[in-house]
Amino acid sequence: MKASSLEIIVINLLKLAATHLPEDVKIGLEEALKNENNPVARDQLNNILENINLAKKRAIPICQDTGIQIFYVTVGSKFPLLGQLTRIFNNAVRKATNEIPLRPNTLNPLSNGNPGNNLGLFFPWIHWDIVKGSDLELTILPKGGGSENMCKLGMLNPTQGMNGMKKFVVDSIIEAGAKPCPPTILGIGIGGGADICINLAKKQLYRPVGKRHPNLKIAEIELELLDAINHTGIGPMGLGGGTTVLDVHLEVTMRHPASFPVGLAVQCWAARRASAIITADGNTKYTSHEVNFT
Repeated sequence: MKASSLEIIVINLLKLAATHLPEDVKIGLEEALKNENNPVARDQLNNILENINLAKKRAIPICQDTGIQIFYVTVGSKFPLLGQLTRIFNNAVRKATNEIPLRPNTLNPLSNGNPGNNLGLFFPWIHWDIVKGSDLELTILPKGGGSENMCKLGMLNPTQGMNGMKKFVVDSIIEAGAKPCPPTILGIGIGGGADICINLAKKQLYRPVGKRHPNLKIAEIELELLDAINHTGIGPMGLGGGTTVLDVHLEVTMRHPASFPVGLAVQCWAARRASAIITADGNTKYTSHEVNFT
């Protein structure tokens, strides 16, 4: 396939992520509305769903904060454009910023300079996973600043164990309150080290709402935390109610005997993401949305 063709596919994904909430998230919000008894919370959920529908209908961003562009890339070593992917992604982000449009969100921490195109030092940020084969699996996760500010790293004492992890998560969400624009989606990573657990947690944000972990013990903990947090009463937009989180996704890896790292990644209700699988000859399947670009 041609680099220009792949660039168009990436722009399509950036537009999908910014303007079309994945169906699993929308269904989660609709289910929350059905189960919510608090009238203020119901009003907030209705407003959120109206916002989602208007953004899709008008092809405009769901939120004024269109996030920073994070790419999760699983690419076969025989994919024909492997060596050009960084350039293609950069070109797509630059064009999408003007065409969608996306708010320019990349600031240099030293100078506060903004290039105006969502590019800059190491951005868009790319998580690479090179595997056997010739396909490209790409997920784009535009992460907003409000929810990102509520992410946390906990280096727990190993004696605190899983109960300490649960307390850390629930306490963190209570402390966050309305700031991450609930109802949120939570990704939790346990083990490894500081960087590993946070990376695990962030990856859980693109697991579909309602999809449980295949390990039954982990799935049980996810549901336990989901129930506990929704009993805090924080509710949609922090105004009270029974829907503070739409889902909790947990992943676990090995840890050192002397540490118990816990990473907490928080995503707002505008849980934007877009994914596709692209073959070596350019055939494309959009896996996060039911769409057909021509």
